[in-house]
Order: sequence, then structure tokens, then C-alpha cells
Amino acid sequence: MVTRRRFLAGCTAVPFLSYLSLNSAFGATPPSMLVMAMQLDNITSLDPHESFEAIGGQICGNLYQKLVMPDPQQADKVIGALAKSWDASSDNSVYTFHLDPAAKFADGSPVTAEDVAFSIERIVKLDKSPAFIINQFGFTKDNVTQLVTAKDTHTVEMKLGAPAAETFLLYCLSATVGSIVSKKACLANQQNNDFGNGWLKQHSAGSGAFTLRTWNASETVILELSPQFSGESKIKRVILKHIADPAAQALMVQKGDVDVAYDLTTEQLLQVKDDPKLSLVNQSLSAIMLMSCNTNNEYLKKPQVWQALKWALDYDSIQKNILSMSFTTHQSFLPSGFPAALDDTPFHKDLSKAKALLAEAGYPDGFEITLDHYSMQPYPDIAQAIQTQLGAIGIKVSLIAAENRQVLTKMRARQHQLALTVWGADYFDPNSNTEAFCVNTDNSDNARNRTLAWRCSWSDEEFNKLTEQALHEPDAAKRIALYHQIQQLGREKSPFIYMMQRTRNTVCGKNISDVHMTVLEQWPYEQVKKA
Repeated sequence: MVTRRRFLAGCTAVPFLSYLSLNSAFGATPPSMLVMAMQLDNITSLDPHESFEAIGGQICGNLYQKLVMPDPQQADKVIGALAKSWDASSDNSVYTFHLDPAAKFADGSPVTAEDVAFSIERIVKLDKSPAFIINQFGFTKDNVTQLVTAKDTHTVEMKLGAPAAETFLLYCLSATVGSIVSKKACLANQQNNDFGNGWLKQHSAGSGAFTLRTWNASETVILELSPQFSGESKIKRVILKHIADPAAQALMVQKGDVDVAYDLTTEQLLQVKDDPKLSLVNQSLSAIMLMSCNTNNEYLKKPQVWQALKWALDYDSIQKNILSMSFTTHQSFLPSGFPAALDDTPFHKDLSKAKALLAEAGYPDGFEITLDHYSMQPYPDIAQAIQTQLGAIGIKVSLIAAENRQVLTKMRARQHQLALTVWGADYFDPNSNTEAFCVNTDNSDNARNRTLAWRCSWSDEEFNKLTEQALHEPDAAKRIALYHQIQQLGREKSPFIYMMQRTRNTVCGKNISDVHMTVLEQWPYEQVKKA
């Protein structure tokens, strides 16, 4: 049961609890304001060319536009956003985009081809975590200004390093990292040639429906409707509050203190699903929960250990007892609903097989290891279940709970041993997750492309070659067959234990309607209606 004590306990780390003070927390929210309780501790930056987390990407999607965007009604289709149209050369090596002349940044200045060319240059030269999505088209710090150019005010040309299928290029440009920023604003606020990165972490310079008023880490994000927004929106301000405890979120939405509770676990969802004052909006997401093994570790460098972990877990028990309304069992890196995804679940609890694999690895009595995980529920409960289940084969797991962004920072520094995290696809193509989990062509600490495989210090030439082959395979059926092969190999030979796929159940007050979330967890806040 959600009690006031649990509610207050969940809020002790949230001094910025309400709109602007705790005093206004208990009462109906204003009609032009959308107030949401969310877990915001995974946001490390709101610069769209650096942000690489789901909620940060969702927020950036409301601050910025890209040249193109996924069709909200059909995730595998891309439609124009800032680009009204585009052309490809006969060999698919040169693409020309024609911009909407009416598009404006929030400060009123027009969006031009110079801004687009600058944005691509900025992505490549900043070279932050998501840059590989754009870099893979042959752009480098040395050539990007020659390859991406403004032909006139509203026409931009991209010359690729090698021919690329139109659909694949468009998918990548529709990712958060493809956001177009104001050249003028970024250069006016740059320091030490950082392209305005230090400033843009906590400000906005986009043409999206909203502007960023405030971001206080692990406290609140406030967005305001852009004065240049040309559509209609009942929502003039959006306030996202960091409420770590799902039980506190549930109590707040039940009392009407917030309009939306975003992160309820199965425990709270079962409590509120029949509440006549609330409604649930359900969306299957492209987010995979997994356990990652850092192969720099003495024990975790052995493939037999990876397989032992996969056979030691009781996936169905975790799903049924902890995650029945928030995750489904899924054991591949491609999410269900993606082209080529494998939806079968071959792994199940088999302690004899797991123990035999440990013995084969040279550890018949197990070993001691640490598991980093997010501190908010349901992850502590899942981590404890993993701890118990691995203990049954002699692996003694010490749990390390931390804020989401702290876990991510540790992984990006390759300092974890085991890590329990969630990964969301960046764009609707099999290459998105395949590259992230399978490609690592440079395992050095200063590698350019720091994929999840790189974070785990794992590189396998067979995976590198197959991923490259699948990416460039022109025959659709053969391409799908290659992704099936790579996923199967990933189950057999990779240090990732794929466990679950997320279903987002957003809990809203009955006066909230038109909540439209996509499989990539994009949510246009301006479409929300509030009675």
C-alpha cells in the first residue's frame, strides 16, 4: 500500500518537489500546465549531440527538430520534418535536402542550410557518445565541412563516404543526434572551441515545440511552449519532477498533484489500474533490459562464464513476480517489433548446465563479483533476484546501487564488472542495436566509436564482419537472415545477457488525453490535451 511515510521517504532526496516549491504540491495542476513525476536521474546532458539516454532523448525531441522523423503512426517509415523533400543521386552517395522555408528557431531566426551543415559538423567534431550514428557515413573531423555544405539558404547537400541506402540514412538522421541546432546561438556561447557544448547542456537552441527554461539535475526540468510554435497546443508549460520512488509517484497522481506518473512498477500498476480517476496508456518500447559483462575482469573474460550466467537466471520468475506489467521476457538484442527480431526465449533456469559451464571455465566453486544497477525500483528487486539465483551456482554477487547516470558513467569508463541496465534503440533499423552490441573495431581507451561492446572491452572480428555485411546487404530477405544469424551468435558467444523488453504504462489523470508515445519513447508533449 502507498502510505504517506513511503511517499515522504521517496521525496527526501527531491528538494525541488513541486512546481516551484513544496507548498504548491497538494492541489490540482493548472489547465495549461502538464506536470509529470518521472525518474530523471539518467540525464547527463540536454545537448542533443551528446544526450544518449531515453528520457534525455524524449526531452530533446520536444526542443529540437531533425531533417526527418519517424512516422508516429508507422515506426518503420520516415517522414519529413525540417526537410520538406530530398533527393538521392543514382548511386546513393549524394543526398540533397530541401528545407521548409517557414521553419524558425525559438529566437525567431530562420532555420537555414548553414544551420544544418553546422549541426552535422558539430556532431562529428564534438564526437560525443552518439556521434557514431552519423560518423558511420564516412564523415570525419577533417572532411565533414567539405562533404556537408549549404548550396543555398534552404538546400543542403550531403556527400557520403560510401553509398548508403536511403532508408538507412534517413533512419539515422531521425535519431536524437540528428537534431538541428542554431549555429548563431551555439557559436555565441562557445568556450574553448566547444561549439557551445557547455552552454547547450542546460539551454536549448532548437526549432521544436518547446524551449528549455530550467534543468536541475535529479530535480526538475521545465519546458515552455516556443513563441515560434505554429501549431495549436493547450499545454504552455511542462514540468518534469524527479521523483525516484514509484510509490511516491503513484500517490501524487492519485491525489492530483501531478498529471502523469511515468515510472510505476508492477506493484503500483496493480494498485492503480482500476482507479476510476486514472487511465493507463500502454506502449511497447524498443528498450531491452540486460546484464553486461566487462571482459576486462578476470572471471568475466571467459565465454563459458557468460553462458553460465545465461543458464543460471530464472527469467520467467523475475518477469512474473516483479515485472508482470512493465516488462516481458525477451532474449535478443533486437526488440520485438523490429525487423528481423528473434522472439523465442531459449534460455531458462538450468543449474546443472550453469554449474558445468563454470567448471569448464575453471571456477567449479564460483567466484566473487560486483553488480552495478540503478537505485530506483524495480532494479534493486531485480538485482536481488539475480544475486540469489547466481548464488545458487556459487557466484557471490555484491550489489552496487547508484543513480542511473552514475551507472552509465561508470560503464562508459569501463570500470564496471557486471551491470544491470536498460538500452533503447536509437532508430528503427536492425543496425541500431546490432552495431551497439556487436561492433568494436578499436578496443583502445581512446577509440572513436565507443559502443556497448567497447564499454565491455569485447571485440570479436566475426561479429564486426557480419554486422558490416548485413548493413550493406541490398536484398531485404538476405539482410534479415544475416540479422537472425548475428542474434543467434550473440546468444552463444557474446558477454550480454538479454533478459526483458520494456512496456511503458503511463498513468494519467482522467482529464489527460492524446498521450501519443512511440516505440522509440518519443512523446510530443504539445499534443497532450487537458480538460
